[in-house]
Amino acid sequence: MSETRKRYPVRASSAVDWPFAEPLTDFRFPWEATPAPHTEFRALRVAERLHFRFDCVDADLVLGAGDTAKERVLASDRVEIFLTPELELNPYYCLEMEPRGDIHAYRARTYRKFEDEFRWHGLELSVNIDGSRYSVEGSLPLATLGSLGVLKPNARELFAGVYRAEFSHRPDGSVHFGWMSWVDPATDTPDFHVPSSFGIFELTE
Repeated sequence: MSETRKRYPVRASSAVDWPFAEPLTDFRFPWEATPAPHTEFRALRVAERLHFRFDCVDADLVLGAGDTAKERVLASDRVEIFLTPELELNPYYCLEMEPRGDIHAYRARTYRKFEDEFRWHGLELSVNIDGSRYSVEGSLPLATLGSLGVLKPNARELFAGVYRAEFSHRPDGSVHFGWMSWVDPATDTPDFHVPSSFGIFELTE
């Protein structure tokens, strides 16, 4: 894997001890000159599962409506994780989660060929909204990542993208769509569905 990509250490732990996890706070708006609200991501490996947590400050929470979970997720503030076996992105696997607990899960192939029938086997998720903050906490079996080829046998690294959709209400009642990323994709317009938006998760002890 490329040594020039951003890296995040996923520590092994005997329990879900979030203070033990490395905090990742390097989230920015790559496509607009706006101060980014605080976003913190943490991940741990516990008992053959990958645990993750987002903690977000959001003074203007946008929660969209819709008849389906996908519609509600796409119209809402949310956090996202993309994982892929290879940077050709054929395929890659996506998990978008909004603060009420709705999930939009899908498999995709470059470029933006989405397969909504995909499901994350063994996914567990919990959410919380507390005033101007929300958290999203979940876990996936390492066996699921292995079956998808995301985590290869005996590998200590995997390609991962970590993102936040930060929406806000305009005075006229419309919604501004803001896009935050751990890795700057360096694209002209907002786009997470490109190889340049991925970093590397390092599995450490």
